[in-house]
Amino acid sequence: MSESSRDTATGAGWGPAEQGEYKRLMPPRPKKLFWLDPRTMWGARNGVLASLFGDPTGRTRARWTAQRTAAGAPADRVIRRDDPDSFSFLVIGDTGEGHEPQYAVVPGLLQVGQDTRFAVLASDVIYPVGATDDYDTKFFRPYQDYRAPVYAIPGNHDWYEDLTGFMRVFCDDAPPLPAEPAPRPLTRAWLRSLLWHRPSPADEQRLAAARKLRPDTVQQAVQPGPYWAIDAGPIRIVGIDTGLLGTLDAEQGAWLREVSRDPRPKILITGRPLYVDGEHHPCPIEGGGTVDDIVRDPAHRYVAAIGGDIHNYQRYPVKVDGRTIQYVVSGGGGAFMHATHTIPRVSVGGVTEREFRCYPLRGDSLAFYSALYGRRLRLPRFFTLTDAEATAVVAERLDITPARAPHPTARITRRVRLVASLLGTGRRPDKGTRFRLPVRKAYTDLLSPGSATYSPPFFKSFLRLDVSPDEIRVRCYAATGNRAQEADPPVEDEVTIPLK
Repeated sequence: MSESSRDTATGAGWGPAEQGEYKRLMPPRPKKLFWLDPRTMWGARNGVLASLFGDPTGRTRARWTAQRTAAGAPADRVIRRDDPDSFSFLVIGDTGEGHEPQYAVVPGLLQVGQDTRFAVLASDVIYPVGATDDYDTKFFRPYQDYRAPVYAIPGNHDWYEDLTGFMRVFCDDAPPLPAEPAPRPLTRAWLRSLLWHRPSPADEQRLAAARKLRPDTVQQAVQPGPYWAIDAGPIRIVGIDTGLLGTLDAEQGAWLREVSRDPRPKILITGRPLYVDGEHHPCPIEGGGTVDDIVRDPAHRYVAAIGGDIHNYQRYPVKVDGRTIQYVVSGGGGAFMHATHTIPRVSVGGVTEREFRCYPLRGDSLAFYSALYGRRLRLPRFFTLTDAEATAVVAERLDITPARAPHPTARITRRVRLVASLLGTGRRPDKGTRFRLPVRKAYTDLLSPGSATYSPPFFKSFLRLDVSPDEIRVRCYAATGNRAQEADPPVEDEVTIPLK
């Protein structure tokens, strides 16, 4: 097993190394996604409109599910597979940027996942707006050599074109929904409709050519809609669609309560994580209650809840009524990297720094962002911190023992402390800070959309879950973009969940 970032700086991808072979998988001239381009932001406006004028995704989701049920999809939305009692599957979150960070994940994923039965994409399959025409280079091409079915739940970006592309690709080529009657003038719905981003017409030849990249029967998966359950071996996997704003409509909430009554152990896959960045987000359900209420109910036997949306890896083992539920963030599948160094010292849900895990490590995150700001602001000598300096200053600010010890010669100077502060590095809650946390996080959020660098280390990740009747073994694998780590992807975190 290769060294991980918790072992050495080389394991994290720092230092000279031979670049991986992922580039051979990419299209000849891949189009870069510029997140701060006004045209990109305008195309992704539906989330803002939904928050201002009301969220229509619950109604649209109900129309999609009704259409699929009428077309013969199972009314209970359960996919019944013939997996044995012992099997493995992959979870990959927030994949579809279509450039080097996404393709850098693929070689290791194919290596680790060659004997897996299926994969699940957890949130934001296609950036920036879920367009049908983007599926060729952001789904079919990167995963063309994965010899098993791929299921998916949508993220907010897949909803920016009303889920049209997602439903065509994952739900038996579902036809577009018929237009609804225009809303009454001068209402909130009318104002929303004036500005709403509508689905773009699909290039049918392009989609047909893309489908040929994953043509084999063993690669095909048909799911009954944007939310579903999979009965696989001894467990049930439940995937929910949190739409544009990270909530569930009443119809999906009622379905979730019903499928959760099944006696098997369960894993939840969700578009938004329930624990993230040291905070609890239980996910409200229209009409009352939360998703986490359902997960915590001992009668439902949930053992893990895995969410995408945030582009890194985090794990919170939360004790609930004498048992432990693993709350996991798995969004490192290919999009720009969200910082982990802004996470304050963890104390949430009974989880402390001793139990909390993340990837990239906070020090590596700070070093990554310091180099990014150094390049963007043309102040590399001031902003850029070595991995050892970044690790040391994070340990000082959070008063923790770092997972990877900094080099003994690393010095924490005034400059190092200032850069760490400017880039929003977390602190102990009892120490206070000059700025409130959302303001501090804004330092990195400003450049996060531009942080998809095009040379290693990328700090991407994916999960492999090995299921048996007695336990589930969850491993987080890293994808740095370096060749050695393509052939032998490092394990950044591992936990075994008992089922009995």
